[in-house]
Amino acid sequence: MGIHVLLALGLVLVFEGILPMFFPRIWRRMVLSLAQLPDNTLRRIGGGIVVAGCVIYYMLRGQIGNE
Repeated sequence: MGIHVLLALGLVLVFEGILPMFFPRIWRRMVLSLAQLPDNTLRRIGGGIVVAGCVIYYMLRGQIGNE
């Protein structure tokens, strides 16, 4: 399982780096607009991302090793 976690982390880092690498101005504006949001809104966004990640993990957990 450890190798899968590292592979997932590497994939997240690749996706996180695409916007600032190719569109730095758009990325900067997005980060600045996120910084202006209230804490409660950021918590909801973060919670939604965590739930989406858990759902994806739950859906795919049986697929690993069955290929």
